[in-house]
Amino acid sequence: MLTRLLLLIGIGGPLFLSALGGSQILSLPEPPQVQAKNHVVSLTLRAVNLNGRDAFAFDNGTMAPVIRAAPGDVLRITYINDLPAKSQETCAVNPCMDMTNLHFHGLTVSPNAPQDDVLGMMAMPGQVLHYSVEIPRDHPPGLFWYHTHPHGESHRQVLDGMSGAIVIEGMDRYAPEVGRLRERVLVLRGQSIEHEPNASDLKRQVEIPSKGCGQEAGAVEEIFTVNGAVRPRIEIAPRQRQFWRMVNASADRYLDLQLDGQTYEIVALDGMPLAYHEPKSPTRIANHFLLAPAGRLEVIVTGPPPGAHSVLRTLCVDTGQDGDPNPEMVLADLVQPSTNRSGTDRDPEQSHAIDGRPPIYKPIDAEPLKKVAPDFIVTFTEDKNGFYINGRKFAPDADPMTSALVGTYQHWRIVNRTAELHPFHIHQVHFLAYAENDVPLPHPEWLDTVNVPYGGSVDVILDFTKPVIKGMAVFHCHLLNHEDKGMMAKILFK
Repeated sequence: MLTRLLLLIGIGGPLFLSALGGSQILSLPEPPQVQAKNHVVSLTLRAVNLNGRDAFAFDNGTMAPVIRAAPGDVLRITYINDLPAKSQETCAVNPCMDMTNLHFHGLTVSPNAPQDDVLGMMAMPGQVLHYSVEIPRDHPPGLFWYHTHPHGESHRQVLDGMSGAIVIEGMDRYAPEVGRLRERVLVLRGQSIEHEPNASDLKRQVEIPSKGCGQEAGAVEEIFTVNGAVRPRIEIAPRQRQFWRMVNASADRYLDLQLDGQTYEIVALDGMPLAYHEPKSPTRIANHFLLAPAGRLEVIVTGPPPGAHSVLRTLCVDTGQDGDPNPEMVLADLVQPSTNRSGTDRDPEQSHAIDGRPPIYKPIDAEPLKKVAPDFIVTFTEDKNGFYINGRKFAPDADPMTSALVGTYQHWRIVNRTAELHPFHIHQVHFLAYAENDVPLPHPEWLDTVNVPYGGSVDVILDFTKPVIKGMAVFHCHLLNHEDKGMMAKILFK
């Protein structure tokens, strides 16, 4: 008998009942999926406000769909702003205007309208945006995501749940086993509990320790949900292998993901198969993995032995004395399937078209670029008045801070002169993160979002070689509260 039920808004604004007693927990909700027909993925999204929080409405529901596409497909999205003309919420930069748009995070697509244009495409309440995003035929497969990106209001909208996952098919070309495995898309989001009357019950449900773990002085204001549910159950048979695609869709929180008693077999990071640049090293084993806000992790996991209890959790992340609390907490419980079906193979309802093309590999000799001085230095600073890149706050009418010639690579250094972590993100491209605080990383990684240590630096090699990226884009801190308050700049790809 449940003693209390709490109604929570999760991914894209759906309502899920979560038992606070811990004895009865929801099974993992499965988001709806939209696939291509004749190489076109068509859908309509509406921005709405439900019970005081912004959300996506889709197909008579309020759970954002997983968009599935193949290289060469086109995403045609009609985005309707049905938010109130006068917002009742608080934004990083007030007053809230309830303007909104979409960003297709991590996709190597055009930054020009009607594609991934976060600068010029903007819908005020009552207006409609029509996106037509062309996925290049040589685009790497992997997990990406879409979220709103209106400067000044992005933090509030993403925190409320305005985001969803994008899967570009073809990962089995780089890791053949995943094509035979049960796939799960896990959207992990920070859910604000700052004003929840049952916040203490929620913190107990996800087992947040009473004692803080980092240097942060503030109280815990968020817990994580998985596909909109608090601590759901994920079914996996003993020793069964599954393919998990996880996105940190939080507006401002970090994850250090651990599966108790098990290891991860990493297949891709930030939508980039490990084998794409390193054909001889298609996977990597890890006990846990630090995932920045906006980062993605695609792994093969193995079910715990019979009788063993295991959970998916995030470990404590020390974000620095000026950072927000990121405590340890339980994200989900692993349980044996409720039916006799072992589920070793991909479920029929999860099957999708695979193009069957051979893999594309792109080995890069980055050593010469590492040995030269940075082409550009990004410096993060902050004070009581806001957040800055190279001493400047973002302005919509500002000139680009820097430029890059399409067809080249550049060596950048990102410097963090603050007392908190900042995740660096750049639109349209990936980069090789190879050194932290001038020390080579043991596992250089191709990413589109990277943690920059407080008081430290990260060196990266950016890939500007794709012709499709030509145009005006941005780079910024992916703590969206910081981006809203100025920590963003333009870059011109020419």
